[in-house]
Order: sequence, then structure tokens, then C-alpha cells
Amino acid sequence: MIYRLTAPCHFGLEKTLAFEIKRAGGEDVAVKDGRVDFAGDEKVIAKANITCSVAERIGIVLARFTAGTFDDVFENCKKIPIEQFAGRDDNIHIVKGHSLSSKLTSIPALQRTIKKALVIRMQDKYHIGTLPESGAVFPVHFLLMKDEMTVTLDTSGAGLHKRGYRALSNAAPIKETLAAGIVDLARVRSSDIVCDPFCGSGTILIESALKAANIAPCMNRTFAAMNWGCIDKNIWNDAFSEAKAAVRSDCGFSAYGYDIDPEAVKLTEENARKAGVSGYIRVGRRDIKDFHYPADSVKIITNPPYAERMGELEEAREIYRTMGQVLLPRCDSGIFVITSIEDFEELFGEKADKNRKLYNGMIMCRLYSYVK
Repeated sequence: MIYRLTAPCHFGLEKTLAFEIKRAGGEDVAVKDGRVDFAGDEKVIAKANITCSVAERIGIVLARFTAGTFDDVFENCKKIPIEQFAGRDDNIHIVKGHSLSSKLTSIPALQRTIKKALVIRMQDKYHIGTLPESGAVFPVHFLLMKDEMTVTLDTSGAGLHKRGYRALSNAAPIKETLAAGIVDLARVRSSDIVCDPFCGSGTILIESALKAANIAPCMNRTFAAMNWGCIDKNIWNDAFSEAKAAVRSDCGFSAYGYDIDPEAVKLTEENARKAGVSGYIRVGRRDIKDFHYPADSVKIITNPPYAERMGELEEAREIYRTMGQVLLPRCDSGIFVITSIEDFEELFGEKADKNRKLYNGMIMCRLYSYVK
């Protein structure tokens, strides 16, 4: 069966996600602000969940309609053929949604209304008075924007940034999906050498290694839809087998990470081991002022401290001045820095060849790219 699907992502990474969706077999791809809409069957759902590095989740679009009143929400949600997906014992779980620039603002009330409508639909279709809700969980998301409601069935479960390798992180982590997007924008290849002089919990290094070795980012986790009776489990097994077969065993990639905090060094090593890429990554304790290039041709990809997250503004500015002193004398393969500091180029000492607006959580940042 062909479904209308949607995948949200960080603003600025839509084109990267569109490419990944097409590679997963998605068709009729439409790029929107902060998401990509597409069409696909169960095989596409499985492959997109396993292989897309920048998607936050993969959702089946159940309904889109105008909702100015709670009656509008109820009546339209009652029309959703939820029984095509969920069995009589399954659990319809309404995940907290969002309401933006709309007449209806109460999220709890919207949750209750959607839940009630879907439960009544299930009761009518299965001819039962009470739903056991003892079976598989079917997470439902909703977005009400300018009185336009979108209801989606979440096939992923836990967000796709949760690859399984980062149970712990340092005080200022970069999200895995954002790191993967930056790695893609830096055009990391299987023969590259990557260095992160502020490696933190190792996310940029690990996502670089995963991309270089063509390791599917979510190959070692499970998804909500794996428990659904409406999707053949062999589809998931085949998608995992395909992802494993695609891993490059002859990858010549290597990466170096440095951090002034010895606990960050240990954390990077542990996370790299969990991700299965420790053989590609070397980590050591080093202050940025003592940085030197580890090889002749290196891509520097880094997420240095922001004033909003780690210390005072002047401390961050001093770090950026030092970065310019130690990084700019050599720029063989490129430097890629994400930061929220608006005068970064002035502090760093050189105007970037390109800068791109990205969001790290709720913080508006720019990715500054220096490519010689």
C-alpha cells in the first residue's frame, strides 16, 4: 500500500533529507520548511527509518483538515481509518502536539479530543465497548498551524536522533541529526580525514565515520512500527539486512578528536565504541591553543562553545580568536564551524566562503564554511 508520509528535520537540512528520502525509495517528494513530504510503501517506511541521517522521525499522514473548533477536530479525526493500522487490542497513544497561530491553543484539550475520536472509531469498527489497549503502541502526533491540522502516525517511536550510541553526553551536546547534516554539508567521503578540536561527546566524529563507512545511522535500534501487525516483519528484516550489506569494509576514513576536558575524551571513546566506529577515531586531551593539524589534508568540523551554553560571551570570543590563529594558517581541505556568535568571522579573522543558517535546538546558529 502507498502512504503519504512526512519527515521533519532541522531547518536548513531539507535538501539533504530529500536526497536521503529519494535514496530510500520515496517518490513524489516535496520539500517544505522543516520537513519533507513523500509517498512510499512499507518498504520505504522501513528503509527511511534505518538509513535517513537527518530525519527526526518518519510519519504516516492520517489527515489534514481545517480546524477552527474542537468539533472540527473531533469529526475529522473520527473519519480517520485508524483500524487499517491498529488492531482491537492496540494502544492509540496521543503524543503531545503543537498549536501555532491557531484559534485552538490548549494542547491537553486537543489531545483528549483526538484520542476520543479515534477510540470511538475503533469501538465502532471492532464492536466493543472498551479498548483493552494491551497491544502494540501507535503514537499519534498532531500539528495545528494557522488553523490547519495535520495528524500523523509515528512509525519511529523514539526520535531518530537516538541512534543508540549516546546514552550519556557532555553539558552542551549537538544533536545527532544536526551533526549528520553538517557532515553532509562538509561533503565527508570515505577517504577523508576529519578533526574536531572540541569533540565533546564525539557526535560529529561518530556521524562522520558512519557516513564515510556507509553505516546506516539507525541500524542498531528498534522502531515503533516493528511491533505493528499491519507491517510484515520480513520487511524490517530485509531492510536491516540490506543496510548491513551496504557497509564499506574497505573504508580509508580516519578522524581525530580533542577536548580540554578529560571526561569528554573518555565519553567520545565510549560512544565511538558503542557506535562500532572506534577503529576510525583517535581522541586525546588538548586545549585549542595547543592544536596542531594531525595530517596534511584534514576537514575541521566543529561545534565550539557558545556563550548561551558554556560561560560568558568574552570567554567564547577569546576561544574563537585562538581558533583563527591555529586553524587558518592551514586550510587544505576545509573548516566548518557552527556557532551562534554573530561576529564569529571578525573574531576568527577571515570571512567565510559560505555561511548557512541552522538551528541547534532553539538556538539560531550559522555554519561557517572555509573551503580552499
